[in-house]
Amino acid sequence: MNSSSSTAPQPAWREEIFSILKNGGVKQVAYVPDAGHSHVIQRVHADPEMRGVVLTTEEEGVATVCGAWLGGQRAALLMQSSGVGNCINMFSLVANCRFPFFSIITMRGEWAEFNQWQSPMGKATQAAIELMGITVLRADRPEEVADTVSAGFDAAFEGGESVCVLLGQRLIGKKKWEAK
Repeated sequence: MNSSSSTAPQPAWREEIFSILKNGGVKQVAYVPDAGHSHVIQRVHADPEMRGVVLTTEEEGVATVCGAWLGGQRAALLMQSSGVGNCINMFSLVANCRFPFFSIITMRGEWAEFNQWQSPMGKATQAAIELMGITVLRADRPEEVADTVSAGFDAAFEGGESVCVLLGQRLIGKKKWEAK
């Protein structure tokens, strides 16, 4: 069985996210595969100037993004809210070394969630990130995405902040299990 999203046409905000990363000079995008990020992931892999870094677990992405910065490149971490719990200890690296940090997180455990295992971390995501000293911005409607992602991106790479942008589950769409 696989988790999938609706087969509706890709909303414009998904391309806007890719454009913000591309135009902002991001060279590496670390991610754990996620349907909510699939459009951006596909675009990154199709772009010869960007490198998609597939992770086995989300905390590797924190180290990858910090290492990219040390190597002179901008990087972003894409993950699902369920992976935030895996990153809590690694967020110490971001705080102690004061790296600019930028992550986009698709939310689960909220609107129309079918998988009860997603709910606890979905409810704790924002508070957990904030407890680690990272700024949280959130977009729940398509018209909010570009401005919110752009504001977070600028705060990270122009202001030297650590920022996570949450994309609400209602924005991503209802997920369902399908037999393959």
